[in-house]
Parts: sequence; C-alpha cells; structure tokens
Amino acid sequence: MKLLVVDDSSTMRRIIKNTLARLGYKNVLEGEDGLRGWEVLENNTDIDMLITDWNMPEMNGLELVKKVRADERFADLPIIMVTTEGGKAEVITALKAGVNNYIVKPFTPQVLKEKLAAVMGIEE
Repeated sequence: MKLLVVDDSSTMRRIIKNTLARLGYKNVLEGEDGLRGWEVLENNTDIDMLITDWNMPEMNGLELVKKVRADERFADLPIIMVTTEGGKAEVITALKAGVNNYIVKPFTPQVLKEKLAAVMGIEE
C-alpha cells in the first residue's frame, strides 16, 4: 500500500510517517504543500491514500482535496485530513469537499490507526 502525506511542517510529516511505519505502512511519499502533493500524486497514480494538512502555503489542503476529487483518476482515492481546524463548520466543509475522514491535531497514533482502518474498511 502506498500513501502520500502532505503537510508544510516537516516535523508533522515525520510524526505521521513514523506512526504509519509502526502500523506497517512503509511505502510513504510526501509533499510539503498542496502543489507538491499534487505533483507527487500525478507522478504516482498508484497511491492508495492521501493524508493532508489543511493550512499550507501555495495550495492549501482543501484546494488539494477539491483538485483531487475533480480528477476522475483519483475520484475514489481515500483522503484523510489532519489539521488544527477542529470546528464543526471546518469539518463539514472538508467532508463536503470530499474528505473521507478527519483528524484534529494533536492526535495519538491510536487515532490515526482507527481513522485509517475506518477509511480502508479494515476491521480492527
């Protein structure tokens, strides 16, 4: 399984990648903003899941989600948004844009594991 982590914080990308590695997901690509994330996605159309931040320069996570959903190649790509934006309105906005699940920072490895399982349809 190949995952793409997009976050402008290198520390947050490392935390997510390390958590994913502990959960058995070793094939993880990364992008430092929405534009780079889109480039990685276009060059790796076999990515199985996108995990993205919301607040980033160049192209934010919401714009990235909308761009991904507008491309038929990625119409069914599972997307988890990991962000500090925890208000109900933000969650609804992200879900309407096409996010499959939502994690508010800070989060525990267990939360990431549960959200991944839910999105992938895996029984824990």
